[in-house]
Amino acid sequence: MTIKDNLSKIRSSLPPHVTLVAVSKTWPVPDLMEAYNTGQRIFGENKIQEMAAKYEEMPKDIQWHMIGHVQTNKVKYMASFVTLIHGVDSLKLLAEIDKQAKKHNRVIDCLLQMHIAEEDTKFGLDEGELNDLPASAEFKQLKNIRVTGLMGMATFTDDEKQIRKEFMHLKEVFEYLSKQPETLNFRPETLSMGMSGDYKIAIECGSTMVRIGSSIFGSR
Repeated sequence: MTIKDNLSKIRSSLPPHVTLVAVSKTWPVPDLMEAYNTGQRIFGENKIQEMAAKYEEMPKDIQWHMIGHVQTNKVKYMASFVTLIHGVDSLKLLAEIDKQAKKHNRVIDCLLQMHIAEEDTKFGLDEGELNDLPASAEFKQLKNIRVTGLMGMATFTDDEKQIRKEFMHLKEVFEYLSKQPETLNFRPETLSMGMSGDYKIAIECGSTMVRIGSSIFGSR
């Protein structure tokens, strides 16, 4: 199967309201261009420098999503072009994104990452922190970021019941936050959950954005 065939198969399985992020981390530009030439315009990377290098080389109508853990000192390398930052897990990081976005006269869209998995290695905010953050005075002062939704990663397991439980929990929190008053920098519309192994369950649980890599580009 080629990248084109893989993309065609995945696209045909996605409902119209679900956005596909092609996770292109570690793959070279020719592979990304193969996906681009089939109409794919949203790519997800987990290392900022690699994403910045690909941004320089590739067509400028691509939307670049940062899907990995973000270190505050690296934000400046992507602030001029990144479309969406998925894994925002602290007010400190949001403040840095806001600061760097302001330098480029931009508003950068962000997703708050919630910790839903049982593994300790996954980053993210807990439910209490998620509920408190948008209401905080510091958050309300950030004019160059916009929180457009939530992101989460389920436990790496074959237990579908557990994966479904974690995704449903994230969906419940998302629905609660969606009912809060919208502000200029807080408009939760996107629920990013689901990867190659579990995206079908994620969609059943309400995901509106899936991050798929190995099912498109192959396994490393």
